[in-house]
Amino acid sequence: MAAAAALVAAVLVGDPGAASAAGAAVAAACKIEPGSVTAGGDHTHRVITAGSPPTVQEKPGYTDLFPEGLPRLSSLFFNDPVVTGFGGAYAGHVVIGSGLYDSTYFLTESGEVDRTQAHNFRVGGGWGDATFLESSYPHDTNPWALVNHYALRSNGTLTRWDSKGGFGWTNPQSAPGFSAVKTMALISQTATYDTFLATTRGGALYTIRLPLTSPMKPVVKMVRSSTWQVFDALIAEKCGQYGTLLLGIDKDTRSGYLYAIGHANGPATVIQSLGKVPATFADPTYFRHTAEPGTAPLLFGE
Repeated sequence: MAAAAALVAAVLVGDPGAASAAGAAVAAACKIEPGSVTAGGDHTHRVITAGSPPTVQEKPGYTDLFPEGLPRLSSLFFNDPVVTGFGGAYAGHVVIGSGLYDSTYFLTESGEVDRTQAHNFRVGGGWGDATFLESSYPHDTNPWALVNHYALRSNGTLTRWDSKGGFGWTNPQSAPGFSAVKTMALISQTATYDTFLATTRGGALYTIRLPLTSPMKPVVKMVRSSTWQVFDALIAEKCGQYGTLLLGIDKDTRSGYLYAIGHANGPATVIQSLGKVPATFADPTYFRHTAEPGTAPLLFGE
């Protein structure tokens, strides 16, 4: 485990030769928390810790949150652990059939879902051709702070919406040309851009930087040219100051693989495989669990 931590540190602290004791301590603490929506409409939650091999902790899941067999896509879900009169709350967005829903559920003080406070509010229709969904929240506790929502359509159109205070998805900005993309994961959030790491059906790995300007003009860089087509879902979390811990999920083999990725810089990006995760990934939809906006650290992988 110590040797693996030092290796991960060398990738993530920005200098491949900087695997110091401090860096190793940071790397040893790197974790990612994937969640899933099961075929039965339940939520799962795992904590995967970087190591050799990676380790997995199963956390409590919650049942019967969505219609069985209908959820297709999910954004991240954040957890607010302190809600007066409750034991916490979870919130995110889900595509159910051809509709987009704002999903929120509260827990009782004993840790069970309060069925009177579990809601899927319809945002809108026309999402039958969506292939990817994600949200980027600022490091700001102000509920009126700007939130960016993203979706990819099967025709290759990538769209961003603004949202403030939860009132609607407004100011859509779109860019065509992403029909080859198979899946993506958010890896960087700054005041001027968001960046996604994307795989293509041909096996390439790219970064897609989306400046927070109008019109939206993506900046695309190839990271690797082949071998990444097996992954059907990607989940990323910050690790160290500049790095990313990446989970790639192969639904065909029900397997997950963990990678330490240095600060993205096109083909010069350092990627270190950390091996197969000792768990089964058999669910149709995966997402990232994170802390509530304003407390979760911003991603800075590019």
